[in-house]
Amino acid sequence: MRTIRELVKKESREILRDPITLGTAIFLPLVMLFIFGYAISLDVTDISMAVYDQDRSQESDRFLESFTSSGYFLREYDLDSFVEVDQVLDRGKASIVVVIPPEFSRDIQFGRTAQVQMLLDGTFSATALIVSNYAEAVVGRYSTELGRTALASRGIAAPGPIRILPRVWYNPSMKSVNYIVPGLFAVLLMAFPPMLTALAIVREKERGTIQQIFVSPIRPFTFILGKVLPYAAIAFGEMLLILLTGTLWFHVPFKGSAILLINMSLIYVFCTVSIGVFVSTITKTQLAAMLLSLIVTLMPSFLFSGFLFPISTMPYVLQLYTYVFPARYFNDISRDLFLKGVGIEYIRLNMAFLILYTAALLVIASLRFKKKVA
Repeated sequence: MRTIRELVKKESREILRDPITLGTAIFLPLVMLFIFGYAISLDVTDISMAVYDQDRSQESDRFLESFTSSGYFLREYDLDSFVEVDQVLDRGKASIVVVIPPEFSRDIQFGRTAQVQMLLDGTFSATALIVSNYAEAVVGRYSTELGRTALASRGIAAPGPIRILPRVWYNPSMKSVNYIVPGLFAVLLMAFPPMLTALAIVREKERGTIQQIFVSPIRPFTFILGKVLPYAAIAFGEMLLILLTGTLWFHVPFKGSAILLINMSLIYVFCTVSIGVFVSTITKTQLAAMLLSLIVTLMPSFLFSGFLFPISTMPYVLQLYTYVFPARYFNDISRDLFLKGVGIEYIRLNMAFLILYTAALLVIASLRFKKKVA
């Protein structure tokens, strides 16, 4: 313990002598949190809508007004032919084109089913699906009101047509920030701590100061642990800063146990810095360490953690591939604690994977760190 304590003091002095690196470690994740928190949004608002109204009646105007009054659609183009329909969609001027047939009001007047065509820009399938759902909701609400008005005008006492009442669990407001920010914790902590840890050890290799460790009686595991602890403390401070910013600034609701989240974060922090230690054992220059850290941490954490894309939608082979990356496990833990408020019984499998992952990396790094004079 005395040896570890002295190594921690030595590494802490090295960190304090480099204020730029320390400032980058603390504030750059916070900057990225703000950038991604505001820049990444899965919500669709102000949908550009074009209208080709062949009926041009009061009924069709009321129908179209139900779109604009919903708060989602902006009626920007009134078209006169199908040629113009093709043009606005080809040029990306509108996300949806509503085509109303000439017999629209007549069908409604005589109680027949009125058909309306909706053409969607499917370039971005996720956005097109959301726009389609919004349009269907607007049409369904209008049809319900129309049926209720028709029954009332005939003097028939009826409770109205069958209504569908949707219920959204875990994120009732459907704000994407509530989904994105908890996932950012896993991504940001996977981005910087491994790189800083790897650079710290490789820097000693380049300066030659690591030769003193090679000829000393310090055991490899003791040296590795002495390197890990200071950067784990910095990474844990990053986690607390990101957590406070996400909850207080972005007002992301937190339903779970704060103590449980902090404990899980501590395990994940040791896991991320252990990756940096492992990278340092297989690289000889700071540039190589930085590039390899980015390749094995940042990019996979974006693509294979479930942060942006549901893992269940990936091909089966890629779903198996995601198990290699610890960000997948902490991403599930973070979102489950934030949005669902689950207990440890629901996350213990992911917790076990993180613990095993961390222990394996530390053991492998210690075995690879062979003492040698040159």
